[in-house]
Amino acid sequence: MKLAAYKGDGVESVGVLREKGIVDIPTIWPGAGPPRNIIDILRRDAVATVKKLADKSEIVTPIENVKLLTPISRPGKLLALAGNYGEHIKEASLNRGFKLGLSDAKKQTTVPRPFLKPATTIIGPDEQIPWPAYSEQIDYELELAVVIGKHAKCVEAEDAIDCVAGYMIANDVSARSVTFKNGRAERPWDDFYDWLAGKWADGFCPTGPYLVTADEIPDVQNLQMELKVNGETRQKANTNQMIYPVADIVSFLSFLMTLEPGDMILTGTPAGVAAASGRFLQSGDTIECRIENLGVLTNHLSQKLADFYKPLA
Repeated sequence: MKLAAYKGDGVESVGVLREKGIVDIPTIWPGAGPPRNIIDILRRDAVATVKKLADKSEIVTPIENVKLLTPISRPGKLLALAGNYGEHIKEASLNRGFKLGLSDAKKQTTVPRPFLKPATTIIGPDEQIPWPAYSEQIDYELELAVVIGKHAKCVEAEDAIDCVAGYMIANDVSARSVTFKNGRAERPWDDFYDWLAGKWADGFCPTGPYLVTADEIPDVQNLQMELKVNGETRQKANTNQMIYPVADIVSFLSFLMTLEPGDMILTGTPAGVAAASGRFLQSGDTIECRIENLGVLTNHLSQKLADFYKPLA
């Protein structure tokens, strides 16, 4: 089932996407108080109910009459993994801008490296990615996004997939330089914090175009992935190349914190990022992200700014 957030006739709603259009869930919900968004559906443990209702419904809004939005605009937690594909780690280690001590050691000898992104990074399909005021080098990172479906605390890997509601595409857009570095005294950990700040800009996490429920993806560790910039392939991989598979990621994070319905986890990017080639994104570029069975997520980068943030200038 494809769960979609959308806007039609000026009203935002949630529905089930079919080939001919969208079945609006609030319209077909029996009784008062229908769910109004995907997180509400997950918190009510109502995915199965929604599917039954949608399967019976003949009321469909044509897809051309609506605009798809990001499936989950404000997750309680937006987590991401650094260095979860071996080839990406290798290309990063050869680039002077990646001084983060990344390692392609096997999962038996190391653990994931998670970090947080603010919810203000999230935008939806076909939205413009704003150029941030503090960086002149903008990069792309195609990633599989995992959405949690129920509370998970200290869950073992063999049970972790049961906590997943579904999957979608994400682009972990990244600023690879920071203009506030100009004139700054060097300190330990500056490279790490500059890298982390590069993940935080508004609009730096396009997601969508919809959430595909977990039952529709029999093997999440065998999905083809591809990212194109202006029609040219820049990243091409398979989720079977992850160092830490989805089950291990969810389990590990559940021991660090309680995962809740609607929490989102970005599972790392494969090789081919611009930081390795020097081919950073340019004003007006079109970034097209594809993951097998999850659709296509397309966004555009806005115009580069004339002036940048330089607090020490």
